[in-house]
Amino acid sequence: MSNSAQQMYALDLEQCVSLIKAVGKTRTVLMQGDMGNGKSSTIHTLGDMLPTHSKCYFDCTTKDLGDITVPSMQSMDEQGFVRFLPNEELGVHLEGPIILMIDEFGKANPAVKNAMLRVILERKIGSYSLHPDSIVFATTNKGAEGVGDLLPPHARNRMTVVQVRKTDHMSWIDWGINNSIDHSLLGWVKDNPHLFASFEEIKDPDSNPYIFHPKQQRAAFVTPRSLHAASDIIHERASFDDQTLTASLMGTIGDRAALDLMAFIKLADQLPSLQSIKDDPENAKVPDSAAAVCMVVYRTLSTIDKDWVDAWMKYMRRLDAEAQGLFANGVRSPRYNKAAMIMTNKLFTSWAMENNYLFGSDKK
Repeated sequence: MSNSAQQMYALDLEQCVSLIKAVGKTRTVLMQGDMGNGKSSTIHTLGDMLPTHSKCYFDCTTKDLGDITVPSMQSMDEQGFVRFLPNEELGVHLEGPIILMIDEFGKANPAVKNAMLRVILERKIGSYSLHPDSIVFATTNKGAEGVGDLLPPHARNRMTVVQVRKTDHMSWIDWGINNSIDHSLLGWVKDNPHLFASFEEIKDPDSNPYIFHPKQQRAAFVTPRSLHAASDIIHERASFDDQTLTASLMGTIGDRAALDLMAFIKLADQLPSLQSIKDDPENAKVPDSAAAVCMVVYRTLSTIDKDWVDAWMKYMRRLDAEAQGLFANGVRSPRYNKAAMIMTNKLFTSWAMENNYLFGSDKK
């Protein structure tokens, strides 16, 4: 299949999860996609959907052939024989069904790949079988990334290989709102969608200095994974000075990205405090720049609770229509975990009735 056809039929992470949940008991889906894009995190999504299953993470990059099964001497009528016992990470010893993720399969050494083929195809490890309701799936990076991922034909033929679409910036923002990602980082991402471009879309690596590109060596670069790491660092910024913050971000997302992000962080320092919005929504400061207003909205989506929804709704009416729509669309996202709390608020429902035109683009 050509690269263009593969990209046309690439699946997002939610589609991959749906496929694995549906067929994973009998067929192994291998997710092939960009590094740091959240492939490995799908085990947690599946675990939330299947709470009776135990999650088992098998990291192929740390394994040699002897790490999969080990011999155990047994006796039978004074005659000895060898029984091979599987690695604990494969979950055969657990009662009930499991979710087995065979991570970084393409990077495994050839002997490990061959040893894993039976569990991939037959759900068996030596003489042991997985619970019949167990789900098995695998992950690997794109071969074009040049980081050592190889799929030999005899192994690939035992699996269903799907291409994983690179997460887009708005999908990541939706996820970030629900996972305590720093609001200044969310605002920066919204203003810079090219942070989520795939190297396959970029012919000249100099045209996008933020992302990984196999044609240009970059010690650090932006991925969804490294952005999450950057957020964790920003959350602790009160513990160190700006030079330390900048240096740590450079070592996490790259020089250019770190310097650009620091400008947004400085802007975030000028936002009205949450307490001022809670205490005096009619007079709390409204930022002058659109980027700062955006950060106020993302901060609110991430931190709001029922005690100050009323105050926020009074403050929000002082923002421009685009910012109000940004908040409303965030609330209406299927992933937003505080939607019910806000949608049942009287001031929000009143505002929504008055501003129904803001939802016109969502109608199908």
